[in-house]
Amino acid sequence: MQRPVRAAGWIIALCTTLLPGSAAAHTFGQSYVLPIPLALYGWSAAAALLISFIAASWFLRDRHLAVPPEISWPADHFASRTLLLVLQLAALGMLCLTIASGWFGPANRNHNLSMPLFWMVFVLAFAYLNAFVGGLYERVNPWRTLVLALGWLVRPLRRGLFAYPFRWLGYWPAVLLYLMFIWVELFGHTKPASLALWLLGYTGVNLFGSLLFGARAWFRYGEFFGVFLRVVSLIAPVALERSVNDRWQWRLRWQFAGLLGRTPDHGSLVFFIVCMLATTAYDGFHETVPWLRFFWSTFIPWWDPDIGLRALILYRPWMEYYMWLGLPLACLFYYALYVLAVWLGRTLARSDIELGTLLRSFGYTLVPIALVYHASHYYTLLQTDGIRVIALLSDPFGRGWDLFGTRETFRYTVIPQMDVTWHSQVALIILGHLIGVLLAHREALRIFGNRRQASLSQIPMLGLMVLYTVAGLWILALPIQTARFL
Repeated sequence: MQRPVRAAGWIIALCTTLLPGSAAAHTFGQSYVLPIPLALYGWSAAAALLISFIAASWFLRDRHLAVPPEISWPADHFASRTLLLVLQLAALGMLCLTIASGWFGPANRNHNLSMPLFWMVFVLAFAYLNAFVGGLYERVNPWRTLVLALGWLVRPLRRGLFAYPFRWLGYWPAVLLYLMFIWVELFGHTKPASLALWLLGYTGVNLFGSLLFGARAWFRYGEFFGVFLRVVSLIAPVALERSVNDRWQWRLRWQFAGLLGRTPDHGSLVFFIVCMLATTAYDGFHETVPWLRFFWSTFIPWWDPDIGLRALILYRPWMEYYMWLGLPLACLFYYALYVLAVWLGRTLARSDIELGTLLRSFGYTLVPIALVYHASHYYTLLQTDGIRVIALLSDPFGRGWDLFGTRETFRYTVIPQMDVTWHSQVALIILGHLIGVLLAHREALRIFGNRRQASLSQIPMLGLMVLYTVAGLWILALPIQTARFL
C-alpha cells in the first residue's frame, strides 16, 4: 500500500478520534492515569482466579454439592396480595407516566422525566434491585398487568390462539427483542418522543404475543425484560417464585444459592445469558479509539486502496453499518468462546455427555459475570443521571410545577471520583469472575462425579474466565472518542 494512502488513513483516524496517552475510565471520557500499569491489574486478576480454581479443586467434595437450605412462606396471604397489587398499579402508572411525559413533556432529553425514569430507574436500578429482592417483576410487570386486564374483554389474550412451540422456539423471541432493545439503546438516538413511541410499539408486541400464545407463555419465554430479570433474580437472597404446585412463595436463601441445582431449560436461554455479557462489553467497546481506528485506518484503506479525505463523507454511512454489525458479531464471538471452552473441558475430562447438555449445565455460572459487567459499566449513571428523577418528578411535563417540593433537588449532574469508580469497577469484575469459577467447578463436580474429571474439565473454563476478566478491564481502561463521527 502506498505511503500517501496510509497517511490518509491515519489522518482520517485522527480526525475522528483522539488517543490520549493515559488510560481513561471511559464512562466519563476524561483522562485518568492508573496508579499501576493496566497489565498488573490483569495479572493480579488472573492470579486471583487461579488461586480460587486451585482452592476449589482442593477443598470441594461431594458433601458440598447439597443446595443450602432455604426458608419459604406463602405469598397468597392478605399482606402480600395487597403489597403486590399496589406495586402492580404503581408499575403500570409509571409506564403510563413515562409514555405521557415523553410525548407531552419537554423535547430536551435532559429536562424530560421519561429518559431517566425508564433508562435509569427501570433498566438499571430495578435490575440491580432484583439481585437482592428477586421475582417481583413477574408479578408487577406493567405489560402483563395490562394484558390480563384486557383479557377480561378479549379472552384469547389470556389463553392464546396457539400452544407455544417451546421445543424449537424456546427463548429466541426474547433474544431477538433483547438485541433490538440494545440496538435502540446504542444507535437509536432516543429522544423523549421516540422513547414514548418505542414503548407503545413494545406494548403492541406484548399484546400480539399474548394473543398468539397466551399471557403466561409469552411473558415467560418472549418478553425479554421478564427473561432478563428472572435470570438476575436467581442471585437474590430474597425471591418471589412459583412452587411445584404453582403457588407463589417468598424464599429466603443464601446469596447466589438460587443458581445452584438449576439448569436452563433451553439452549436459547444460555445464548440469552451470553448476550447479556457480550452486549455490555460491546457497549463499552464500540466507541473506543481502537474500534474506530480499525474502521478508518485499516478496514477502509484495505477496501479502497485509493482512499483520500473524501472518505469522511463517502464512507460515513458505512461506519453506522460497521457499528451495527459489531453487535450481533460480539454475541456470536462470546458464545463461540463459551462453546469452545466447554468442548475443550469435555475433551479433557474424556466425557461422553452431550455437548448441548454441558452448555446448558454451565449456563447459569455466567450470570454473576454478566451482572458485574452490567454494574461496572453502568452503575455510575445512577449517580450522574439517575438522581435527576427526584427533581423531574415534581415537574413531569415541564410546566413549571413543584408537586413534591423537590424541583431543585439533585437537578444537576454529580460526577463521581474517577479513582473510586475505577477501583470499584475492578473489584466488581474480579468478584463476579471468582464466583463464576466457584460455581462452574461445583457444577463440574456434580456432573462428572469425581474431582479429577471436574478439575480437568474446568481448565478451559478457567482460561475463559481469565480472558473475560482481562477483556473487561481492558475495555474499561480504553479511551473513548471525543467526537462521535456518525
